[in-house]
Amino acid sequence: MTLSRSAALRVGLIVLVAVLVQVSVVAQVPIFGGRANLIPVAVAALALFGGSLTGAAAGFVAGLALDLSMGMSLGGSSLVLTFVGYLIGRFAELRDVSHGLLPIAVAAAGTLGYDVAYGAITFMLDIEATVSVLVLRDMLVGVLLNALLALPLFALVRRIVRPLVADGRFEGRPRGRPREAGPIGLRGLEV
Repeated sequence: MTLSRSAALRVGLIVLVAVLVQVSVVAQVPIFGGRANLIPVAVAALALFGGSLTGAAAGFVAGLALDLSMGMSLGGSSLVLTFVGYLIGRFAELRDVSHGLLPIAVAAAGTLGYDVAYGAITFMLDIEATVSVLVLRDMLVGVLLNALLALPLFALVRRIVRPLVADGRFEGRPRGRPREAGPIGLRGLEV
């Protein structure tokens, strides 16, 4: 994604709306004993479509806004979401991201990474964190709920940022003709 005023405005708008909807609506509605978390999914979508720099910046801003709006300890969410956004963006830069079901796996991995890393940070910093088996159940339910929300949320983010992304980003990687292999599949061995 090219860095421009329009790109920054669209990414900022997506992050702001995600934080507001998360804080005001989604965090208040328990489903099967867990709660969905739109923030890691929105950061993952921006990182997948925009790359590592966009993912890291969106993760930092989303984490900071989340910490400020929820009254949590400042910096924990920003650190973890910056890392999650960077890793998913780096994955998108190195791999073919044109598969239609990839958002489900990316959202689940991003949510699980966020939950585990944020739990580790709060535990290490001794921020009054309770540890029990129910935490694992809540994490699992949250990951599954976010995986269900992934396809519509990724489609919405893709629709918003598509004009900003370089041409050909959403099509598959160009494939060349496969190289010839030897008799047992070993390349370079002429028998």
